[in-house]
Amino acid sequence: MRNKIMFLLAVMMFTVSGFADEVRFNNGNVITGKIVRLTDGKLVFNSDIAGEITIELSRIQSFSSDVPITINLKDGTGFNQRLNIAQAGRFAIQGTETIRGQEFLVSDIVSINPPIKPAPKWTGDLSLGITSTHGNTKSESVTGSASANKRTDKDRTTLSADYAKSKKEDDVTGVNETVEDWWRARGKYDYFFSKKTYGYLDSRYEKDSVAELDRRITVGIGGGYQWIEKDEMNFSSELGIASLYEKYDNQTSSNSEISLQLGYHFDRKLTDNIKFINDLTYYPALQKFSDYYLTTTAEIRAKFTDTFFANFKTILNYDATPAQGKHKTDVKYFLGLGYSF
Repeated sequence: MRNKIMFLLAVMMFTVSGFADEVRFNNGNVITGKIVRLTDGKLVFNSDIAGEITIELSRIQSFSSDVPITINLKDGTGFNQRLNIAQAGRFAIQGTETIRGQEFLVSDIVSINPPIKPAPKWTGDLSLGITSTHGNTKSESVTGSASANKRTDKDRTTLSADYAKSKKEDDVTGVNETVEDWWRARGKYDYFFSKKTYGYLDSRYEKDSVAELDRRITVGIGGGYQWIEKDEMNFSSELGIASLYEKYDNQTSSNSEISLQLGYHFDRKLTDNIKFINDLTYYPALQKFSDYYLTTTAEIRAKFTDTFFANFKTILNYDATPAQGKHKTDVKYFLGLGYSF
């Protein structure tokens, strides 16, 4: 009786120790252990012998698991089942009657046990600059910028605003003269039809007292393509139609027209702490392309910490038909300190 018990215990121990995930390589080699996860074409596997290793998906002929794992395929198929070794380049599924025995291509795997994505949240930044000079010249200026955005798998929402006001004392009269009083705000919504292609709705409002601009309102709709979207660099381009309305303080009539809307956004990390940001939008009137409005922004941002930064930003606006007696080109400079959230 004692011998039978010892034999049964030995069988049980052998059976338990035999439970393991298995990876079979293209060259015929086999390793056992535990499948951890697969993302970006690389499988993280905890080997019984070598510990945790990373394996290129292209090197794997087939694999199996002794417990259910979560798998997502290129066609959107997803399941949580145990797997069996199958013919070369494939794997088989254990599970319910509807999928038992089915085989899938190893190369079609997008992810295995993917990490849980954090819930989308708003991120953004605030920056402020103040300048005050006293002596031969007396002047004061305040500049500020704010932006916020939220990105999900399907859409992207962006909000931004800029403000600048400057006063200078006249050397002769001693009266403070406003030399800059300007602000603008923008809201934009992008909906992604695919990973790269999206449609957008864009609205902007601008006011400039010195340039006699009572208000400039643009509402645009169109499509865009996200060429690059990474932490290190982003680049997108857009094409659409916009309604542009302008009203000047020194003119009784207003200007309203339909124009094309062409633009791009580009940002890139130059170093771990320095980032370059640039965007441009061009509005040529459909009835007369020589009548156009263009706005572009360029910014250099240097981080001190994860949340605090210094920035220098230039905004250039060009209006082919400005208010009477005003310049077509208007350039604004912002130098400030900021906080990211």
